Amino acid sequence: MSKSLVIVESPAKAKTIGKYLGKDFEVQASIGHIMDLPKNDIGVELKHRTFEPTLIVSPGKEKLVDQLKRAASKADQIFLAPDPDREGEAIAYHLALQLGTNAAQRRKIQRVTFNEITKKAVQDAFQHARDIDQNLVDAQQTRRVLDRLVGYQVSPLLWDKVRRGLSAGRVQTVALRLIVEREREVSSFKPVEYWTLDAQLHPEGRTPESFTARLTGIDGKRASVETVSGPALPDGLSSQQAVAELEKAQWSVRSIERKQRKRNPSAPFTTSQLQQDSARKLGFNVKRTMGVAQRLYEGVEVGSEGQVGLITYMRTDSPRCSPESIQGAREWIKNTLGNQYLPAAPNAYKGKKDSQDAHEAIRPTDVNRTPESIAQFLSAEQLKLYELIWKRFVASQMMPAIFDVTNVDIAAKNTRTYDFRVSGSVPVFDGYLKVYEVSKEKKDEEDDELANRLPALSEGEKLALEELKPEQHFTEPPPRYNEASLVKELEERGIGRPSTYASIINTIQDREYVVKHGGPRGRFYPTEIGMVVCDLLVKNFPYIFDTAYTARLEGELDDIEEGKEKWTDLLGGFYGYFEKELKVAGKKMESIKAMEQVTDEKCDLCGSPLLLKWGKFGSFFACSAYNKKDKNSCTFTKENTAGKPDMNTPEAQEAEQNEEYCENCGRVMVLRRGPFGMFMSCPGYNEDPPCKTIRKLSQKQQQKPPQPTGEACPLCGKDLVLRQGAYGEFVSCSGYPKCKYVKQNLIEGMKCPKCGEGDIAERKARRGNIFWGCTNYPKCDFTSNYKPVAKKCPKCKSPYLLEKTLKSGVYLVCPNSMKKSAEEEAPKKTASKKAAAKKAAAKVPAAEIICTYEKRIGDAPPPPTADTHGPVVEKEKEHESELAPVS
Repeated sequence: MSKSLVIVESPAKAKTIGKYLGKDFEVQASIGHIMDLPKNDIGVELKHRTFEPTLIVSPGKEKLVDQLKRAASKADQIFLAPDPDREGEAIAYHLALQLGTNAAQRRKIQRVTFNEITKKAVQDAFQHARDIDQNLVDAQQTRRVLDRLVGYQVSPLLWDKVRRGLSAGRVQTVALRLIVEREREVSSFKPVEYWTLDAQLHPEGRTPESFTARLTGIDGKRASVETVSGPALPDGLSSQQAVAELEKAQWSVRSIERKQRKRNPSAPFTTSQLQQDSARKLGFNVKRTMGVAQRLYEGVEVGSEGQVGLITYMRTDSPRCSPESIQGAREWIKNTLGNQYLPAAPNAYKGKKDSQDAHEAIRPTDVNRTPESIAQFLSAEQLKLYELIWKRFVASQMMPAIFDVTNVDIAAKNTRTYDFRVSGSVPVFDGYLKVYEVSKEKKDEEDDELANRLPALSEGEKLALEELKPEQHFTEPPPRYNEASLVKELEERGIGRPSTYASIINTIQDREYVVKHGGPRGRFYPTEIGMVVCDLLVKNFPYIFDTAYTARLEGELDDIEEGKEKWTDLLGGFYGYFEKELKVAGKKMESIKAMEQVTDEKCDLCGSPLLLKWGKFGSFFACSAYNKKDKNSCTFTKENTAGKPDMNTPEAQEAEQNEEYCENCGRVMVLRRGPFGMFMSCPGYNEDPPCKTIRKLSQKQQQKPPQPTGEACPLCGKDLVLRQGAYGEFVSCSGYPKCKYVKQNLIEGMKCPKCGEGDIAERKARRGNIFWGCTNYPKCDFTSNYKPVAKKCPKCKSPYLLEKTLKSGVYLVCPNSMKKSAEEEAPKKTASKKAAAKKAAAKVPAAEIICTYEKRIGDAPPPPTADTHGPVVEKEKEHESELAPVS
């Protein structure tokens, strides 16, 4: 009997769904996308403006596609079940293209979607299978084509004008623009001085009941300083005058206002809110948050229940929840916390105007599965994130928190009347705060009110002054973006969508346009190359990289999804603007790589004017007297620090967290060595089901920063540092390139046995193998595949021995034991029979003495394993296939 074939994206999801569907279904995984645009060509038809994409099977996915085709040919029905979003719909469409090669096959194909991976939701989805939604496919395809047009036509301009290898992205450039503009706000910010004045008071006769009030005004006029939001005095002199008068003032309570304040619970999480709260409360970056959430959604082994999906789909912009889930939350609240925490009617929440509202909010699939009840089955990061989601959802259906808030106005009378105010609160009912406390990026006045506790006071009551506390402040620049605030800014401006925030942030970091300093909660600093690229693109493409236009494009993509606009119309309008800007930019874009600006600065060596130039590592100053043809010309250079981001801030000085997190399950990735070099791998690479997320590292990413050795350079006296090069680690002078000293790993006390002049040093070949050779190379060509040891052979008196490692142990052997007599040597191929006969007839010199000395000196090291050398991969292309994003 044939089975129905179900295709999902990941093996973890396949395992969970297979358990719910039973033996009549075969569930396989596509491991993300199986088709994409070609890498070596733009892949979009532009001549006739049809914008039709050329899709090919993703390199490395050929075997997988063949496997899915074989399974599909045997199946009665084919259900495509990638994630329920645009990208998932596109994956389903590509699968249908490959599997539905004839009319009979196409009739078997249906699409199923579910917002949560539970038995009820999955089985219900298969009862309501549908056709592929072409509008969703068109919306995703349009985004892909837009990004390809920008990337493949703007990037070559950057190669020509700045540096090869740079790239431009439609949405990523706009995100970079926000970071660069914020950096310039910070650098141009001029601090303003202001003073606050606090008074510590207590009711007369009640010394222990002290409290602190803040100056708000003088003679009924608010104390204010321009650009300062709160009440303040402008300078130290004003503060001193106020203190002098207040020390002799009469203090009393002028008025008391009592009111009750409610704090309402927040809606369940949307994607951006989850990313922001996870960053603030847990210190998770966006990539880690989405990776952990992906695994919670796809399923986790929960004891006897087996693999269970714990949360609903984690890419959503809607706060709505199903009536069944709300009823479940209300029952849990009533039974566990009591009726006093349960509203008379369910709390309802509205999404933003431009939200797609395609899926429910992020919530637990079963509210009765509390964090405590499943803690033993979850990893630390999974438990933290699940607890955050569970508490937010339960709190969203609870009563508001209630506080009694008291605002006290105080008068201090002398020659003038100084106005002070203090606010405080007493919690009356904790409400939803019993379960969940909302995190905020900044404190507001409401937080101050709810933080203070006041003694009982009455109007007209006399107060006694304990202490005056004047304090100097300076206004601060707007904070640089961190991941949470950047996501919030992108969401508020309508740039990108929930499924794109993580890739936007990852891309601008991978391209080295921005760096994050300050650990997991660190902030973004644009690099010099990031600022240069941003300025060039914004100047030459003012329309395409405008934030408002990018946001409007997102709205048009939503219209395509809803069937209100044709995808070719959107692309036609976009390409009309883009083509014009592309032509102008090709002619007018400034060439940074050819830059030679005369400056007012002088050369430290010869006094000539310095030129500002652009090199491989950014801008620098070079002496104008330099001449390539004249070896004696001035070669002075120095770094250009002007205009670069200020890295002297406290957060920039914090230790950087270098950990990377699996985008599929959120675990800390590990560095491994494979046949094709170093790469990052999920620790679950060999689990069942495996998590085969890997990331190849560029040579620059593999390199560690130079590490001081504590030694001085014998040539120039500067510190020696440990560096990592193409052939491994080496020690060289920190003064490179002026001082080119490289410390060699020499064998102490041993001269070259061939020339007697050079030393023997460790070398590394291109293939990575270690050998030893003479430092007089190329004059002396002595080499050895085994490490020479400066000891004489006790048998034949050879001046050195060799250290040889075999399976049976480590041995010292004589180099003469490695030689073969002329008779033992295998005959080499010769050009002709005549030449062979001539060689055979020639007299062969007697063979050298062959020594048999051998001494075991230790055990052999253990054989390499997957943990020490990484998993063995058949060929490099398979790495690329596993890097395909899982939507």
